[in-house]
Amino acid sequence: MVTTFAEMSLSEPLSRAIQELGYEEPTPIQQQAITLLLEGHDVVGQAQTGTGKTAAFGLPMLERIQPGGKDPQGLVLAPTRELAIQDAEAIHSLGRHKEVRIVPIYGGQPIERQLRALRRGTDIVVGTPGRVMDHIRRGTLALDSVRMVVLDEADEMLDMGFIEDIEFILEQVPQERQTALFSATIPPRIAALAQRYLRDPRHVSVTQEKLTVPQTRQVYVEVLGQNKFDALTRILDAEMPASAIIFTRTKRDAAELADQLAGLGYVAEPIHGDLSQAERDRVMRRFREGLVELLVATDVAARGLDIPDVSHVINYDMPVDPQLYVHRIGRTGRAGRKGEAITLVTPRERGMLKLIERLTSRKLKPGRLPTAADVAARRREALKETVRSVLEGPDLHAYLLIVEELATDYDVAEVAAAALKLAGELEVKRRPEGPRERAPAEKVPADGLSTEPGMVKLFLNLGRADGLRPNDVVGAIANEARIPGATIGAIDIYDEFAFVEVPKKDAQNVVSALQRTTLRGRRVSVEIAQARRTPMRST
Repeated sequence: MVTTFAEMSLSEPLSRAIQELGYEEPTPIQQQAITLLLEGHDVVGQAQTGTGKTAAFGLPMLERIQPGGKDPQGLVLAPTRELAIQDAEAIHSLGRHKEVRIVPIYGGQPIERQLRALRRGTDIVVGTPGRVMDHIRRGTLALDSVRMVVLDEADEMLDMGFIEDIEFILEQVPQERQTALFSATIPPRIAALAQRYLRDPRHVSVTQEKLTVPQTRQVYVEVLGQNKFDALTRILDAEMPASAIIFTRTKRDAAELADQLAGLGYVAEPIHGDLSQAERDRVMRRFREGLVELLVATDVAARGLDIPDVSHVINYDMPVDPQLYVHRIGRTGRAGRKGEAITLVTPRERGMLKLIERLTSRKLKPGRLPTAADVAARRREALKETVRSVLEGPDLHAYLLIVEELATDYDVAEVAAAALKLAGELEVKRRPEGPRERAPAEKVPADGLSTEPGMVKLFLNLGRADGLRPNDVVGAIANEARIPGATIGAIDIYDEFAFVEVPKKDAQNVVSALQRTTLRGRRVSVEIAQARRTPMRST
């Protein structure tokens, strides 16, 4: 049994698609089935929904396809329109670099649209048995060129009364074909179907893990794809998680999202398969110590992480398989604690949401995207709790003297309100309105060395050409100088150097700390930026 995609000898277009999609390791069903199917064997796979079986049969099917013909060479039968759409989209993503044409056909969609797609020619048809049989009888779907047939969730098709339709369809495809049957269970009727239509099949199976997460409150928020990042920041500002894992689908997405969040002042770092073990250990140590608030992770990178105190899991990207959803949200609500799981769902992902609900036997509650007023109210509540904790603590004497002096001219309640307003405004200023990283080759503006009151700007001799990213700077300062990431100001990264704002009182500490460490594997020279000096180099 192979354990990596590299061992499967897949063609370059498929290997590239796998890498881009962030599939770092094959799932157990993929480990067992892909090689057998690539070798030409028929396969009976016993696997639940969400175990990665779509890629288990999709990759071998794509390898067998020679794109460009008129009639389909691959046929996938699925019991429901939702699963047919999911299978079609997943296979299309895997075959993106082979230019494979895939047509999903199912009931409830105008048949004229399907007729036009079939007339243009297709390489793979993914459909429900009833609609596929309808097209065969109309003469609009010819199966004479089919090389591989897949029956997905065969037991579900049996329960829905499709067994006769399946037998009719299998009689229309060439006998010299490859057939794969996947089913959660293998009842006698399915076993008989496999015995009749499959040739000396190899049997593979995976067991289903426990799918319960009783301590976790699960909600979803429906958003448009282009609004996902704004929705995420609103949720973070409203929830104020002490520690959260944000899941993305690919390694690139994890790195880019962490950069975006760091550019807005959140203390976020990515963890994915491209990090070395030393880098992973450093990120995890800082996350456990509370120096990093947000861990942006891929599914594979999050396997085996033992973090008992995660308050929130946020699915920024829906998982590619429903069972991964259970793995993700299992990171919170541990050891009897309550947890929060929030999933962002785009309109195209409603089908996956239904599959998740069916797999977990639990209806997810729809959540409302926080408004600006919600965020402001949450900040006021947090400020009130902070004030309460200070009131219950020591060291108020010096401040009481200030209040007593002001109370000669103002009402004490007004003094307290003014102090709270000032504290709240300072907290908001800590988080800029948008990423501050500038485009390549942009010059330092005339006021490029100006800072906010109480801040000072540091010059770093590394920049974009060295691979420097905002979260590298935030992470190094927070970790080495031991100051909260939220107090770090604007980060401006140029081709060969960078600026970062830090509190003036911490400047020398930050300079000393950074000169003792490395950024992106390189030693860094740091100094307080001065207006008389223009640290430009030709680019």
